[in-house]
Amino acid sequence: MKKTVSFLVIILLFFSCKEEGVQKPDSLIDKEVMENIIYDLSLLEAIKYNDPNTTENYKVNPKEFIFRKYKVDSVQFAQNNIYYASKYDDYKEMYDSVIKRIERKKIVLDSLIKKEAKKDSLIAVKKKRLDSIAEVKKVALAKKDSLQKIRKKDSLKLVKKKTEKSKSTSKAIKATVIKNGVKIN
Repeated sequence: MKKTVSFLVIILLFFSCKEEGVQKPDSLIDKEVMENIIYDLSLLEAIKYNDPNTTENYKVNPKEFIFRKYKVDSVQFAQNNIYYASKYDDYKEMYDSVIKRIERKKIVLDSLIKKEAKKDSLIAVKKKRLDSIAEVKKVALAKKDSLQKIRKKDSLKLVKKKTEKSKSTSKAIKATVIKNGVKIN
C-alpha cells in the first residue's frame, strides 16, 4: 500500500510540474526590454534609497517615467514580471545580467570618482602653493614696508637734524653777531 501511495504522489508531482503555472501574457515584453526595465527600476530605487528627496525635488515618479520610456503600463509590467518569475532560470539569468551591468557601471563610476578626487587634491595642492607664494609676497611686502618705515624714520631724523643744525647755526650766527657787536645784513 505504501508503495502505491508513494508511486501515485510521484506521478502526480511529475504531471503537475509539467503544467505551466502562469499563462503567457497577451502583450509579452521582450526579455531584453524586461531586463532593461528592471535595470532602470533598480537604479532609480537605489537613488531613491540613497537620497529620498531627489525624486521629490524634481517632482518625478520614477516608475511612471520608466513605464513611459519603454511604452508599457504598470499592469503589463506586473503580468510580465509574474510570467518571467514563474520561469526561475530565465528570471535568475535576467537579474544576474542586471547585477553584472550595475557592477560594470560601478567600476566606471569608481574610477571617475578617483580621477575627480585626484583632480581635487591637485587643485588643493596648487591652491596651497599659490597661497604660500602669496604669503611669501606678503612677507616681502611687509619687509619692504618696514624698510620704507625705517628709511622714513631715518629721513625724518635727517630732516630733524638738518632743522636742528640750521637752528643751531642760526643761533650761532646770532650769537656771534651779538658777541662781536657787529651787525651783519
